[in-house]
Amino acid sequence: MKSSPAVPGARVLAFGEYQPDTVVTNDDLAARLDTNDEWIRSRVGIAERRIAGPDEGVVDMGVTAGGKALAASGLSPDDIDMVIVATCTMPGQIPNAAAQTAARMGIKAPGAFDVNAACAGFCYAMAVANDAVRAGTARNALVIGSEKLSDYVDWDDRTTCVIFADGAGAAVVAPSDTPGIGPVVWGSSGERADKIILRDNLYLQQEGQAVFRWATTELYEVALEALDRAGVAPTELDAFVPHQANLRIVEGIARKLGAPQALIGRDIVTAGNTSSASIPLALGRMIGRGELASGSTVLTLGFGAGLSYAAQVIEVP
Repeated sequence: MKSSPAVPGARVLAFGEYQPDTVVTNDDLAARLDTNDEWIRSRVGIAERRIAGPDEGVVDMGVTAGGKALAASGLSPDDIDMVIVATCTMPGQIPNAAAQTAARMGIKAPGAFDVNAACAGFCYAMAVANDAVRAGTARNALVIGSEKLSDYVDWDDRTTCVIFADGAGAAVVAPSDTPGIGPVVWGSSGERADKIILRDNLYLQQEGQAVFRWATTELYEVALEALDRAGVAPTELDAFVPHQANLRIVEGIARKLGAPQALIGRDIVTAGNTSSASIPLALGRMIGRGELASGSTVLTLGFGAGLSYAAQVIEVP
């Protein structure tokens, strides 16, 4: 990978997304668990979610989402020299998802690595790609969030299995004469890392009320700082697309932003919580439906296990 000249800015050229075919509704879950549609909707806002098949993994979904983003960007595999995959659900630590994804997409010898910041992973990966392209470390970067959370769900635990789902989203980041990706505002609260864990190293487990309080009382300040650093007033914001953790969290943070005109991403209703895939998946679907015009300013906010968080403003391609 050869270095390139430093540039004034970087921007997203295109998004791509992927969801598995299998739809699991609340009624499907109620048929085998002590739950019902009203209980799930009232607590997390989810109506249905997508679950990957047994032969469909993190890399498979990432390849599809990444391929869509690359095709829409107008670039070729030869133009990409950095691939970052944000994920916390690879079946093993080695090999990483990024190198495998790049090889299957025909991207030759890129810098390739995974980022595990759980549900904040896509924002972390975008920040790294933005800095790398601006510094000339990479010419063009492919950033993917891909998760198969169904592999880490206890399907007899109604507090978690109703929430999590599978999917992938991707973005192509390229040089720009003007910044199209704002400065990242990120951080962590590691003293509360025990609020979201893998129980017995097998199953996702979280203290839902503690995470809810943290997200709704502290993170709006992170979002506002990201707007300030990008030079965007809340009243100028076109959309707010946070991690799709819980509809009550999404709407609770949105109310505190002072941006009543902004479109709110509510992809969780039909996609569930897909961790690091949720922001690019939601953005890709919103753009595909024509809800976000080119040039729109979108505030993203990722947050989750760690506890880690990150926010940045992105201009829609």
